[in-house]
Amino acid sequence: MIYWANDVYKLGWGDKTLLKFFPDSFYAALHLDARLAKGMAFHFFFMWLFFVNGFLYVLYTIISGEWRLLLPNRKSFKEAFQVLLHDLHLSKYEPPKDKYNAAQRIVYTAIIIMGFGSLATGLAIYKPIQFQWLCTLLGGYEWARIEHFVLTIGYVLFFIIHIVQVLLAGWNNFQAMVTGFEVESLPPTPPDNTIIKTDSKE
Repeated sequence: MIYWANDVYKLGWGDKTLLKFFPDSFYAALHLDARLAKGMAFHFFFMWLFFVNGFLYVLYTIISGEWRLLLPNRKSFKEAFQVLLHDLHLSKYEPPKDKYNAAQRIVYTAIIIMGFGSLATGLAIYKPIQFQWLCTLLGGYEWARIEHFVLTIGYVLFFIIHIVQVLLAGWNNFQAMVTGFEVESLPPTPPDNTIIKTDSKE
């Protein structure tokens, strides 16, 4: 709603426009009106909700020691490329498995940094006078606004890729993400008169 009230973003340079978000026909077809105030109200409500959620999550990782499993190490970038090739079925080499693979370590850490970036750029463009030092640090009002918008695109891409990967991994994986536990099927119990052979020499 905020963006549709003033769609100033485009891909191009100077007066040259390669792609505009979005053409006027898009707004006409969907009957979208400028509702800036309503959009800002929603934005601030969910912004603080996500901020508190993110803050508590980071606090939890620090207190629990979980951060050790999340932070990338010196091998992460090399292994993340192997994860990418494996996921795209371009390589049969299976990367090392852990609670979080190398790609997840990098992306999940990046998302936390992006969250702080969104908060900083958001404050800079909401109160550019009160937070003039922050606005200047981010390159000025226009740059802070662009950075805020680019971070938003990053969240959308993260969400889409995440959902696709979850769908490819199966319903059980999705259920585990939502509930926090994974359901595993136990092998059927053999009847009492069944003899189970093993390779053990004992």
